[in-house]
Amino acid sequence: MNRHAVPGRLLRVAGVVLTLTLFVGACSDSDDASSDATSTTSGSTTGTSTTSGAGSVKPVDQAGLEAALADGAKEFLYPGAFALLRTPSGTVTATYGTTERDGGDPVASGDHIRIGSNTKTWTATVILQLAQEGKIAVTDPVSKYRPDVPNGENITVAQVLDMRSGLYNYSETPEVNEALDNQPERVWTPEELLAIGLAQPPYFPPGQGYHYSNTNYVLLGLVAEQLDGKPLGEIYRDRIIGPAGLTNSSFPEATDTSLPDPYSHGYFFGTNMLTLTDPALPADMQTAATDGTLMPTDVTNNNPSWTWSAGGGISTAEDLATWAEALAGGKALDADMQAQRMKSITPTDPSNPEAAGYGWGIAKMGPMYGHTGELPGYNSFMGSDPENGVTLIVWANLAPGANGHDPASTVAKNLIGEMYTG
Repeated sequence: MNRHAVPGRLLRVAGVVLTLTLFVGACSDSDDASSDATSTTSGSTTGTSTTSGAGSVKPVDQAGLEAALADGAKEFLYPGAFALLRTPSGTVTATYGTTERDGGDPVASGDHIRIGSNTKTWTATVILQLAQEGKIAVTDPVSKYRPDVPNGENITVAQVLDMRSGLYNYSETPEVNEALDNQPERVWTPEELLAIGLAQPPYFPPGQGYHYSNTNYVLLGLVAEQLDGKPLGEIYRDRIIGPAGLTNSSFPEATDTSLPDPYSHGYFFGTNMLTLTDPALPADMQTAATDGTLMPTDVTNNNPSWTWSAGGGISTAEDLATWAEALAGGKALDADMQAQRMKSITPTDPSNPEAAGYGWGIAKMGPMYGHTGELPGYNSFMGSDPENGVTLIVWANLAPGANGHDPASTVAKNLIGEMYTG
């Protein structure tokens, strides 16, 4: 499989998993739960279904969440994972395993993880807030703010937001991937990341296609700093983290490779270069991972500065749930801008009516709106269905899987398939 040919499926990008398009009707085998899975609940969750245009919704109970995480562990070999499901009937959470391989603490609801491209929802929301304030317009050419962008006079801010600019993804280059393997401690600057992306030929003329690209969001982060007159971390704090009440979320400085306590370690099979053109490990390495002769690497403290405004955030499951609901429910924007944002979501593959959609820093994945995030060591899914009052968060502390698939997003897809039955 050519990684470049699959929309949104870019492992180095911590990207939204737009290949998981067939949510409705998907299901997981929940008959073989591991004793390693545990759960807690607040409120009560019953089998009562609700009905909407998205179909009948039947909340998954504790046993179902436990089974989904245990099944995921069998396929992906992650040491630990967490799931949170909010419905009108209450909140159910489930944990699997531990925060470290062969030891560590049991996974808990307050564990901090790297959220990868879920950070893009922060970045896009900042740009849209600035648009509300008249400091930028989504119809503006990016050359107005960054004259160094090739053909920038023909690329709109909206096309940068929805991955239709054509700008090359810097994290698909051998230059970046070799450095991630050989210099994991390297501190990257946003300007050098942008320069790497802009030095490559575009994928297509502006507006003539879709290609998930971190370069778009590093560019937006730099524009946000330019317009707001402060560092990106302060912008997130003042515009996103504080107002939304994300008390356990943060955006580290470029030299900071730590996570706040408590946190989960993150693990990664293989190397970035090995999986650059095909996200799956070679068959013999997949077999070795399964039989335990190939061990994953602990990449917890690899420097994440290469992701910056495209994927550098840290959060917890509870905060992701709060933010997913704010994102889908319009709490971070005024009514007009939220309506424009939701209208911006269009299929990533126009030839496939069931393809997932992407818009201004927000994805539509089956009946849910949100995003996913992946970088080596961590994969997370956050989605909210405001029509039915359903929110789902899943994270796993190994990514990608040896088979090239996304652990948390796959578990989430299966859970959504169980809930939406019609």
